[in-house]
Amino acid sequence: MIDLELIKGRPVLIELQYLPNLEYFIAFMNSEEVTIEAAENFVKQTYRNRCYVRSANKIEVMSIPIKKGARKIKDIKIDYRQSWLKDHWRTITSAYGKSPFFEYYRDGFESILFSKEPFLFDLNLKLLTKCLEYLEIKKHIKFTDNYDFNPKSPVLDLRSLILPKMSYQDRGIYRGYAYNQIFGKDFAGNLSIIDLLFCEGPGASLILNKSMADKAEQIKN
Repeated sequence: MIDLELIKGRPVLIELQYLPNLEYFIAFMNSEEVTIEAAENFVKQTYRNRCYVRSANKIEVMSIPIKKGARKIKDIKIDYRQSWLKDHWRTITSAYGKSPFFEYYRDGFESILFSKEPFLFDLNLKLLTKCLEYLEIKKHIKFTDNYDFNPKSPVLDLRSLILPKMSYQDRGIYRGYAYNQIFGKDFAGNLSIIDLLFCEGPGASLILNKSMADKAEQIKN
């Protein structure tokens, strides 16, 4: 089990994700410094090319289609022949168009998404950088040159440990602190960071702080 106490004050190694969830950013906030894995092979069915948002009817997955052929993460190209980009933006505007801070943040996300970055790694990095800017999280970030199967201590290896097929409740990083969401009667925890930003705006960092496993009561997803 990943424990928040293991992360605090340590350098961490983690992959890039597509509009990451709150758990990812809590790991960021608590680390000493972050190294992004840039030499790995792409791993399917992970947050590397998907995220979750809350629409009027359900929790929806937004997945970026990729072109076949390449294996290395930095060589993975996005398949723009499919209509995912318009579909994702339609989902985002439908889910958050009436949220308190949608107009405040929409231009930043829209401009990056519709810049049509050819490579998944570059798109994820630009979106992560924008999210960190909005959250006012300042962290020294490095990138790997080679893949290290067993990083030496004190580096904490978080690669492929925050997974969609595994509930956040099975890890010890995030414990949902309920905030006002646009849809649904019951709070849905650990969605993409855009859910928190559009709903809470400048208060997002405070919510993240209160959502840490050692500060908030566990809720059921």
